Amino acid sequence: MADDLGNEWWEEPAGEEQSAEAKKNEEIGDGNKKKRKTVTVETLPSKKKKKQGKECILKEPTTDGKDLGKKEGTPAKSRRRKKKTITDVLATSAPKAGTPEDLQNLLLQHFSKTRSVIELEELKLADTCFVKPNDLTHTLSSYLNQSCPKWAKLSKKHTEKKSILLLVVCSSAHRTLELIKLINAFRGGTKVLKLFAKHIKIQDHIKQLEKNVIHIGVGTPGRIKALIEQDGLSLECLKYLVLDWNWRDQKLRRMVDIPEVKKEVLELLESGLLSSCRAGSVKLGLF
Repeated sequence: MADDLGNEWWEEPAGEEQSAEAKKNEEIGDGNKKKRKTVTVETLPSKKKKKQGKECILKEPTTDGKDLGKKEGTPAKSRRRKKKTITDVLATSAPKAGTPEDLQNLLLQHFSKTRSVIELEELKLADTCFVKPNDLTHTLSSYLNQSCPKWAKLSKKHTEKKSILLLVVCSSAHRTLELIKLINAFRGGTKVLKLFAKHIKIQDHIKQLEKNVIHIGVGTPGRIKALIEQDGLSLECLKYLVLDWNWRDQKLRRMVDIPEVKKEVLELLESGLLSSCRAGSVKLGLF
């Protein structure tokens, strides 16, 4: 194409200009799209949503004292009451001195299920079988001085081996050692033998009784009964039997409150001591 001056120029068709502009716009659009894509890719990782804690809602009691959540008519659970022990009972009561009636009742309760009426009558002891019981004011020496007024003469005449004149029955080896110390004021020059199973073999006791003249024996019912059954101890010369009735251990239990000791005491009494008391040859005391 030429103008008036003869200059020539090329004139692009309008359609081509529009197509070029459209291409540019498309490229720009594509670029924007790419940029948008990269932006979506480069976005920061989404933060984890915190779990909302569950609210604890306390049930308000109704005016009747029942919980709102409980159904009507459902029985309430009853709390179990604690069983009272011997210690709990005795801690709230004043100690009482033992009496011959207490021993009689103990014998009847223990043997009532296995003995006939006639046999139970034979277990009863007359008042003359007992010496005066301890009223909780005596020491062991003062009680024995009261109960055995002729002890000096008896101890001098005693020459028999394998037998004793006075037998004191208690609940444990530790209590045996305590009683031997408490008996020093009464014993004088007489010989005392401790009779319990702890650290001492029964054969050693039998040998001591065979070789020596023993006046006083202090020990547990289980070992004393075993010596009688094995002919290591004879009851022929026995004059006094004293039960350590009123003493209480750390749990406030008496000798007859401990089931295994009570059983051994009753078995010991049945092994010949009750018959000797009824015959009048042995006096029974409750210390």
